[in-house]
Amino acid sequence: MITVAPPSPARTTVPASTPLEIATELAVSFAATAAERDLRGGTPKAERDALRRSGLLRLMIPEAYGGLGANWRETLDIVRVFAAVDSSIAHVFAFQHLMLATVRLFSRPSQWEPWFEKTAQGQWFWGNALNPLDERTVCTSHEGWHEFNGLKSFCSGAPDSEMLIVSAVQPGRPGIVVAAVPSARKGIRVMADWDNMGQRQTDSGSLAFEKLRVEQHEILDDPGPLSTPFSCLRPLIAQLSLTHVYLGIAEGAFAEARHYTLREARPWHRAGVAHTDQDPYILERYGEFWIGLEGVRALAARAAEKLDAAWLKGDTLTAEERAEVAVAIAAARVSATRVGLDICTRMFEVAGARATHAGLALDRYWRNLRTQSLHDPVDYKTRELGEWALTGRAPVPTFYS
Repeated sequence: MITVAPPSPARTTVPASTPLEIATELAVSFAATAAERDLRGGTPKAERDALRRSGLLRLMIPEAYGGLGANWRETLDIVRVFAAVDSSIAHVFAFQHLMLATVRLFSRPSQWEPWFEKTAQGQWFWGNALNPLDERTVCTSHEGWHEFNGLKSFCSGAPDSEMLIVSAVQPGRPGIVVAAVPSARKGIRVMADWDNMGQRQTDSGSLAFEKLRVEQHEILDDPGPLSTPFSCLRPLIAQLSLTHVYLGIAEGAFAEARHYTLREARPWHRAGVAHTDQDPYILERYGEFWIGLEGVRALAARAAEKLDAAWLKGDTLTAEERAEVAVAIAAARVSATRVGLDICTRMFEVAGARATHAGLALDRYWRNLRTQSLHDPVDYKTRELGEWALTGRAPVPTFYS
């Protein structure tokens, strides 16, 4: 089990807190204000600073670079803990480690090693401005440096970050150019235009780049985006991160529904029972919910184990091995989306009318999952799984598969 710090010699009887224990304590504090903050939107500055103080921003950084050395399953379990109470925080926390994985997968050691060390030392937050479908940001190359100009949408976690992963297109060059740059650099402007119905505190609005100077050593081109089976793990990490966000949302919705079923809801007058926990239809619904959750948990755990095994292989990972991870993660992602949306919708059937009180904002579970899931339709994941099951054709690596 990884630990945040070794026990102090003067306090050997007190066990060190594990990252999971720290995350669970943070989740309790996040839950106390989650509904209010969801209505307010904007940047959860206090909560982001709490994550900085916790040391969890360096969770998956190897110990040799000052990190905690967690594997992906441990990291994603913490994403799930946060998502059960506040999926916006879970989202940006997951993307923190996705961005660190991006520099590890796309760049050479002389680049990612110093970034890992500085992130661990300074508790840096990394934000996302890598949206390959938004081609409005253009890279113009000069001798030894580059200039980025344009707009980029869905930049989750960019405000209040220390570093950004940015993508741009380059005339006459296929694919995208990816760079890691300081968030405070001249030429980066936060638009503050995120006001969607869900994931309201992910700061997933737009950035404007105006003559942003990017040095050559900040370009991630060795080996570069999706250039090897190992570098092609990046989209799979993104997919599995969101799977754990969805699973956490579903588990949070289940817990809220259970609370109101047992404490607030009343049995329907035709049920002929004294308590809601005796209503046969309510019991049937909870059985369905539980079966769904158990299925997603098993698929997510299996996918995380496969990702960890692939991660350890590094540059020796083969395309066939990468395909097996992709299929496992796609199955978990489709299941988490479908089960999560079902529970977040039908929770009110078992929680009762009192659970719809606006002050509780229990609709946020559905709003959050529905909003995030629309950015990458699961129909295409199901089709990929169908091709794999019927013909053995592996999913083609893209930034979404």
